Amino acid sequence: MDLKRIAKDTTQVLSSYLTYQAVRTVLSQLLETNRPVFHQFNEFASREKLQDGEAFITALLQEYPELGLRIMTVRSHLAEEVAEFLPEMLTSSIQQSNIGHRKKQLEKMTQMTSEELSASVEKSSVEKSSFDSEESSIDNAED
Repeated sequence: MDLKRIAKDTTQVLSSYLTYQAVRTVLSQLLETNRPVFHQFNEFASREKLQDGEAFITALLQEYPELGLRIMTVRSHLAEEVAEFLPEMLTSSIQQSNIGHRKKQLEKMTQMTSEELSASVEKSSVEKSSFDSEESSIDNAED
């Protein structure tokens, strides 16, 4: 397991996601303050691949440099704000999710149909009565 590679890939995914969130934030701001630029930027964001944040910003800087700088500023701010909570939230979220999945799997593995449950109860009572008679025979033999 290459933990450095996993960390690098995770960072790239988070960076792209924060770029996406920055685009949503700026679009929301532009909708309120500058509708013509909102429409231009929205069209650009729909046309370009936002899945790769770095490629998106490169293309944005070529076409709309001021928006590119704004997206980088907002993305940086989001990263600073989120980084404080992320490690604990990520670990906690994964642990809670895993507990839920394990619980469902255990329930699935231990569920019995009513016939299986009845057969199990009958088998237990037969075994118990046979155990009781064997125990009684042993007690009588000892006397």
